[in-house]
Amino acid sequence: MPDPIYAIGDIHGQLEMLQDALARIEQDGGPDARIIFIGDYTDRGPDSRGVLDLLNQGKMEGRNWIFLRGNHDQMCGMFLEEYPRNDARLLVGYHWLHPRIGGVETLKSYRVDVVEGNRIFQIHARAKATVPQAHINFLQGLLPCHLEDNLLFVHAGIRPGVPLNQQDPDDMIWIRDEFLDFKAPHPWLVVHGHTHVAEPEHHGNRINLDTGAGYGHALTAAVFEGATCWVLDAGGRRPLTP
Repeated sequence: MPDPIYAIGDIHGQLEMLQDALARIEQDGGPDARIIFIGDYTDRGPDSRGVLDLLNQGKMEGRNWIFLRGNHDQMCGMFLEEYPRNDARLLVGYHWLHPRIGGVETLKSYRVDVVEGNRIFQIHARAKATVPQAHINFLQGLLPCHLEDNLLFVHAGIRPGVPLNQQDPDDMIWIRDEFLDFKAPHPWLVVHGHTHVAEPEHHGNRINLDTGAGYGHALTAAVFEGATCWVLDAGGRRPLTP
């Protein structure tokens, strides 16, 4: 039997939900459990700073954790560059500080307030003076995907029919319809988040673990042994099948 692999869906600044998910994983697999984080650590929820503190601390301690990049992590990281940038995949008129995106909540967790009349350069200066460089480095070092045996972990999905080494990194954190509507098998079972659903879903060719933590709903932790998947609830493993 292969060693179990654990995965955690989109976190979105929900520190208490993350701590609970990690406790469920430790109860099932012990303190050295291998965990893949699907991305979207920041934005919308109340404590992005606390989430990044916890994850970065685990990275520094050498925990058996793998961190994937989400579109919100990319947007946050782009804002925190020396000159703030905006992600080109956003709708026209949207930006990281738009009310629907959640950057304002992320900055608030660092006690950087965004008030009416502020200009981008003013907010950027306050953010750069406040956000720890370790958090910026963490966001810049995230991986686009992780392939292990027949499991492909990626934030949003892949473009069907395109070899993995030719996938667009922006597709891997932004794609929706072209991936979600594809019903045929992929070369791997794709484990993803990005598009929130009410409950974890197994579609045969893909598994969606984003259950809306950013909107205060739930954070899903799952465990894989080969292609067999269970959701980790408070009472233990619950099979997730197509």
